[in-house]
Amino acid sequence: MRRVPAKLAAQIRERAAFRCEYCRLPAAASQAPFEVEHIVPRKHGGETVLENLAFACMHCNRHKGTNISGLSLPGRALIPLFHPRRDVWHRHFRVRQGLISGRTEVGRIAIKVLAMNRPDQVQLRRLWFSQLPA
Repeated sequence: MRRVPAKLAAQIRERAAFRCEYCRLPAAASQAPFEVEHIVPRKHGGETVLENLAFACMHCNRHKGTNISGLSLPGRALIPLFHPRRDVWHRHFRVRQGLISGRTEVGRIAIKVLAMNRPDQVQLRRLWFSQLPA
């Protein structure tokens, strides 16, 4: 696996304001290192360029893997995953008390595929947001 050049990785982190571009968890809230990941994986033709890279927590990145879509049930339609460069987060998701819910099918599929609402992730977001000033 080729590494993302350090200067490019720094641009990705800064653009993301040091937050996971999928679940919005701040890097400061996690003990696990965050990663620069390919939105469209290289195996699907994705390039290592600014427009195709995202800052992601280890949890979201590991669950996303090389996925670019997920199956909607019961219709079993193939739905593309949330794309941080093309999609606006607040159009597809909302977060309340650490729990992320999907506003759209794209959001609901991303929550499912990336396992965004695993209990440990929800608790981590709750703890982080409870420490923010009102």
